[in-house]
Amino acid sequence: MSSHHAVGIDLGTTYSTIAYLNEHGEPVTIPNRDGEMTTPSVVLFEKDKTIVGTEALRNSIRAPQLVVSAAKRFMGDPAKTWAVGGKTYTPVDISTIILESLLAQAREKIGEIEHAVITVPAQFTDLSRARTAEAGMRAGLKHVDIINEPVAAALCYVIGSEGMWFTELAEDQKILVVDLGGGTYDLSLVSYRKNEVRVIASAGDLNLGGLDFNQVLLNGISKQFQKEFGLDPKNDRESLQALSLEVEQTKRSLSVRPKAALNVAHKGFRKTYLVEQAQFEKLSAPLLKRIDAITQGLLKDNKLGWAHVDVVLTTGGASRMPMVQQLLKQMAGYKTLNSSLSPDLSIAHGATYFAGMLMSDQEFARSVLSTQAISKLSKFKQTDVNSRSLGILVRNEATGEREPNWLIPANTPLPASCLQTYGTVIANQGKVTLRLVESGNAGNSQFVPVGECEISPLPPGLPEGSEIDVRLEYGANARVKVSATV
Repeated sequence: MSSHHAVGIDLGTTYSTIAYLNEHGEPVTIPNRDGEMTTPSVVLFEKDKTIVGTEALRNSIRAPQLVVSAAKRFMGDPAKTWAVGGKTYTPVDISTIILESLLAQAREKIGEIEHAVITVPAQFTDLSRARTAEAGMRAGLKHVDIINEPVAAALCYVIGSEGMWFTELAEDQKILVVDLGGGTYDLSLVSYRKNEVRVIASAGDLNLGGLDFNQVLLNGISKQFQKEFGLDPKNDRESLQALSLEVEQTKRSLSVRPKAALNVAHKGFRKTYLVEQAQFEKLSAPLLKRIDAITQGLLKDNKLGWAHVDVVLTTGGASRMPMVQQLLKQMAGYKTLNSSLSPDLSIAHGATYFAGMLMSDQEFARSVLSTQAISKLSKFKQTDVNSRSLGILVRNEATGEREPNWLIPANTPLPASCLQTYGTVIANQGKVTLRLVESGNAGNSQFVPVGECEISPLPPGLPEGSEIDVRLEYGANARVKVSATV
């Protein structure tokens, strides 16, 4: 029987990673052709070819109009497109190109790949999850599974990032997974006991990540430059792109030293600024407040305190920033942060473990994994929750406005379902249209449309008020299903 590896992919906002399990059940990161363990999620469109990764990032200064980055932030947004070279690209198109590149380079190392687990933020909507899976299928995969990023990190932590021979956690623990990546802030409170990871609750913000810290520093330096020279580097695409790359390097430097240089060049003027950590922290204060509110809110909303948390586990590249580490330490009190996971690789490694768990009962797994690895992976279970409430829009009789009737609350263990009975509003009604919605992101009270479900044709001759039973379901992968019985 031919060998088909299942892989884990961290399809990140700023960087992406792909990994597989070797025969011992150890996650192995597959480097790209440049030898890098992570690949910039950047696409450069040239006349005769499409380039993904570091070369695309380098060329972003020379030709910013030909480069697309951070597509993940817009996954599921039907209105977002990029016009490049006379063609229009959607977030799914860009993600497909990145996945095609990752998979092509991985196949050179490990052979055919048909199945992948792709990670997404816990706060992703049903549509965002569907579009991520679509990108995977368009990239040539035959089967795509989805796992939330904090859960992937938790799996990496409890099973062991050093391979299957690594000693699994000896004690039951409640783990707060803090994932601050390039584009999102993701939190999950996870309960661990032998052979099981169970998510208690999730929270986060899809627009709070390393890019946002970059932006406040970029805005601050641009304002300073404008005061001195009367020119704003943000008004020129090439100057802005060059400054964006400088800001990223300065942010990284400030994670390991108290001061760092930042070069600004625009319209023939050039100056090097010395940025201190304290200055960066002051500019970032609003972002830190959001992190504080989301983190404290997760515990408060679930009637828990820091005493209920055994481990604060950090991952995601932006979690390296000293101001973030300090904030988490202040919130957690006496607890020491656990930074044992690789901020850049752990999400992909956890996804790879999940891929192994899913394939452990399949015949072809024997051609890839040892008997010991299959045995251990087959015993391990993970249970997640829905990060958003799910409901149906109904008309408020008092106001006449449509408002959500929430049927499955956020943080319900998955899979979950709810049966609700509705009545026809007129005699001999031919159809019923249900408008499904999910709750908003990061405290936003606005709901997010999931889609419409039309129940038709209804049996003829139904009197007004005839009952229709509607069942809403969240699958184990937080995908939505709806069915109805008349």
